[in-house]
Amino acid sequence: MPDIDVPLVGGRFGRTSRRDLWWVQPLVVLLVLSGFVIYATWAAFQGNHYRFGPYLSPFYSPELWGNPLTAWIGGRPGWYPSWLIFSPALFILPFPAGFRLTCYYYRGAYYKAFWADPPSCAVGEPPRSYRGERSFPLILQNVHRYFLYIALLFIADLAYDAWNGFWFDGHFGMGVGSVVLLVNVILLGGYTLGCHALRHRVGGVLDRLAGARLRKRTYDCVSCLTGQHMTWAWCSLLWVAFTDLYVRLCSMGVWHDWRIF
Repeated sequence: MPDIDVPLVGGRFGRTSRRDLWWVQPLVVLLVLSGFVIYATWAAFQGNHYRFGPYLSPFYSPELWGNPLTAWIGGRPGWYPSWLIFSPALFILPFPAGFRLTCYYYRGAYYKAFWADPPSCAVGEPPRSYRGERSFPLILQNVHRYFLYIALLFIADLAYDAWNGFWFDGHFGMGVGSVVLLVNVILLGGYTLGCHALRHRVGGVLDRLAGARLRKRTYDCVSCLTGQHMTWAWCSLLWVAFTDLYVRLCSMGVWHDWRIF
């Protein structure tokens, strides 16, 4: 495959000799991520309509506080300020948000879309001093490996929610919402289990895998998902928002959950 030389013309922001629509991808990323953040923030502050029958919105799982009949601990905690809006999601969403915000793939995506650093390959970027991810504040991105462990716990919890979504009044069944919750945990699982930090961890934190057969196999297994990490990232992002929307609209009586059997 021949190499194509696309020289950067000048150093001014947005200036390039590229003739393709290079700005489309960062623009789409900007719009989709902004839309998700706006919706997730709005949904997190609602504090209601997050449960319908056996279905629980992933934005509110696990429900530690909230409905006294369904929450793990109980209702609104006594230490919570009375003047502040209470929502169980406010205790939950910071953890999966931290995992995505520090994700290796998303870093490259929103660096281009939001910071124009750079807007795209061979495109002039705004003048700034870049100190790399070894300096504050970008050094905080290194907490991604720790958010990974929390994200794995969330996958187990969402799998439990998906299982509960197949039980109606003590009887096994299936509704459209059951499928929605199942697809949600599959997509989130594919995204989380394909994490580059997880691949490094299961590989034994080694620079060379020669002679370590078990570690090599687990490394290759995770690599099957890592190769499609971008696809898993976007599909899981959109579907987790749709899952919350589905449960919310069913709870509000806007949508009817069709029972398959």
